[in-house]
Amino acid sequence: MARKFAWQTVSEAGLAWLYPHVCQLCEREPATPTGGFVGARCRKEVHFIEPPICQRCGLPFPGNISNTFECSNCHGMELHFTTARSAVAARGTALEIIHRFKYHRALWFGPYLAELLVGVAAPALQMQPWDCLVPVPLHPLKQREREFNQAEHLARPLAQALKLPLRTDLLQRRIATRTQTLLTKTQRADNVRRAFAARPNARLHGERIILVDDVLTTGATTSACARVLRDLGAGEVCVWTVARGL
Repeated sequence: MARKFAWQTVSEAGLAWLYPHVCQLCEREPATPTGGFVGARCRKEVHFIEPPICQRCGLPFPGNISNTFECSNCHGMELHFTTARSAVAARGTALEIIHRFKYHRALWFGPYLAELLVGVAAPALQMQPWDCLVPVPLHPLKQREREFNQAEHLARPLAQALKLPLRTDLLQRRIATRTQTLLTKTQRADNVRRAFAARPNARLHGERIILVDDVLTTGATTSACARVLRDLGAGEVCVWTVARGL
């Protein structure tokens, strides 16, 4: 075994003090950078989506429903994607991680969020042929303010897992809409109805597309994106997000 020199030991101790390998949520249990600095106990507080779910938007329902069904949210909206699915419920620990990642640039949570998405989405998507992934775009002003697009950040490892291209040359967000967080279902749809457009010279010829975002609530944002992709010539658009608002 190679001998460690004193300066290496001091350097490593300094790095351990600056960047301790502890959970960045509870700050008590061990956690690693590759695990997104989320410890084992905090991981157990994240709730995966399980059936029964709405066959269109993936909203989970309690009980023992055995037949396929669409929820009331889907019945009341014109949705342009075929299906939407999510890995976990957007509540508690999962929602806290997403908010820190998205709004406070806690990028160290990225590997864990990608792990959640890839772990659930990749096996499901590998059952059918798909052509590419498209992240929901941010408005340029918002992207400059945030310094990254969380949807693109999450879509990239899923694209790598599926061995599919990641297309950022198809969609653009042309209107800096207000946040969807406090809006009703109708207001959300109106807020994003004309927010997205095709990029110049973008063309599609029947491609089957996976649209990726961080959280799905009513589906208004992803549906608006899917409409543009369908108008461009996409054959089908499905949606995958890390979390599903309940």
